Amino acid sequence: MGSAQDPIRMPFQTPPAEGAAVEVAPGILWMRLPLPMALDHVNIYALDDGDGWTVIDTGMSSRRSKAIWQALLVGPLGGKPVRRLVVTHHHPDHVGLAGWFQTELGAELLTSRTAWLMARMLVLDEQALPTPEAMRFYRAAGTPEAVLAKRSTERPFNFCDMVDPMPQGYTRLAGGDRLSMGGRDWIVRTGNGHAPEHLTFWSADGDLVIAGDQILPGISPNLGVYPSEPEADPVGEWLESCTALKAHATEAHLVLPGHKLPFTGLPARLGQLIDNHHGALERLRSHLATPRSAVDCFPALFRREIGEAEFGLALVEAVAHLNHLHRLGQAAFETDMKGARIWQATDACLRAAAS
Repeated sequence: MGSAQDPIRMPFQTPPAEGAAVEVAPGILWMRLPLPMALDHVNIYALDDGDGWTVIDTGMSSRRSKAIWQALLVGPLGGKPVRRLVVTHHHPDHVGLAGWFQTELGAELLTSRTAWLMARMLVLDEQALPTPEAMRFYRAAGTPEAVLAKRSTERPFNFCDMVDPMPQGYTRLAGGDRLSMGGRDWIVRTGNGHAPEHLTFWSADGDLVIAGDQILPGISPNLGVYPSEPEADPVGEWLESCTALKAHATEAHLVLPGHKLPFTGLPARLGQLIDNHHGALERLRSHLATPRSAVDCFPALFRREIGEAEFGLALVEAVAHLNHLHRLGQAAFETDMKGARIWQATDACLRAAAS
C-alpha cells in the first residue's frame, strides 16, 4: 500500500487468482497469466465494449496459458466474444497468443507497425544454434570462455518456442491515435527503449493509463541491446520517452502496468525511473576509470551478484548502458585480442568527474 510518505500507492493489494479477474475500474477487468521465469506473471486487461471485449496483451503461448484463457472466456468474460486484441509491444509474454486469438477466436489484432513487424519476423526465424553474429556479440561483451563454449552448443531462445504462428494482417495503431475501448476514449502515446514503438493508452477523461511494460512499479523495465542491433541506444530512447510521458502524468492517474500491481503516483514513479538510470550511469562512469568489459560492469550497475539465470538479461542491459555513454562521448572502447570490447571513461568524462 505504501507508507504515508511514499508517493506510490497500490489500491489493489491482492492480484487476481489464476482464471479469475478483478474489476479495477468500471468495465475494466484485470487478469494474470503465468510466466516460466523469475518475473512469474504478466498482467492482462479486458475492456467491456458491450457486445464483446477488447483484450490488452495475451501471455506466452503454452497449453497451460490456453487452458487458462478458456476458463477466463467462459468465466469472468461471461462467454462474450473477444472482438479485438491490442498488443502493447512485441515481447513473447505480450504477443504470444496473438495468432491464436486471431485464428481460433476471430479477434482483430491492433498493434504498432514496429511491434507487428518484429513479432512476425521473429516467429519465422528459428535457429538450432546461435548464429555467428550472436556469438561475436556475446564475445564482445566479455562473456567468459566457459559460458561461450556452453552457449555455442545449445539451442538459443527462439521466439517461436513461446509465440504462436501469426497470420498476415493487423490494424495499425500509432502515437496520437484515438481509440474507443470499454466505453472510454483513449489517446495512444508511444514509448521506446524497452521495446520499439511500445503502445500506451491514456484515457481522455484523465484517470487511467494502460502502460504495458513502459512504466512499471517496483522494477525498471529491462533495457537491452541484442545481436540484431548491437549499436542501439535503448537507454537514451527510454529516458527520452519517460521524460515525454511525464508531461502528461498526473496524480489522478491509476496506472495499469504489464507486471506487478496497479498504482497511483505516476509523476513520482516516472521521476524515480529516470533518476534510477541516471544513478546507474553515474556509477558506471566511475567504474570505467579502470578499463572493463560489459560483464565486468555488472557490480557497478546491479550492485548484487548476478547468477546464471540472470546473466543474459544483465549482459544486454550492461551493453545498453555502455552504448549510451558512448553515444554521449563519455566512454570509448578498444577491442582486445579475443574480440572483447574493453571500455573506459573518456578523458573529458574523467576530468569532469574530478572537477
